[in-house]
Amino acid sequence: MSAGPSRRRPVGDDDRRREPSPVGDVVAGLLGRRPFAAGMMVGRLARGWADVVGERLAGETSPASLEAGVLTVSATSGPWGAQAQFLADEIKGRANEALGGDVIKRVRVIVRS
Repeated sequence: MSAGPSRRRPVGDDDRRREPSPVGDVVAGLLGRRPFAAGMMVGRLARGWADVVGERLAGETSPASLEAGVLTVSATSGPWGAQAQFLADEIKGRANEALGGDVIKRVRVIVRS
């Protein structure tokens, strides 16, 4: 058999012939996808968590995830989880301020095991 035009190309071979995309466009595309965007917001909250909840509570809690407007906060123990739950509305407001918008609709608190 010859390696002429009838030979099948691997899937994605046409992609290699396109013009390269600027790195900024690739990064923006990735960050625009829901998992990356939510992860970036959780990272922003984690960096400034002490400003959101105060130094003491920040030592016992952390933002764990943000999905569909629900911020999950992880606490080190039941009493610290209860404290975070008591302050859930305040945490929601301050976290939204830190993120610059009305991203968080509800705060859910879990206790790490």
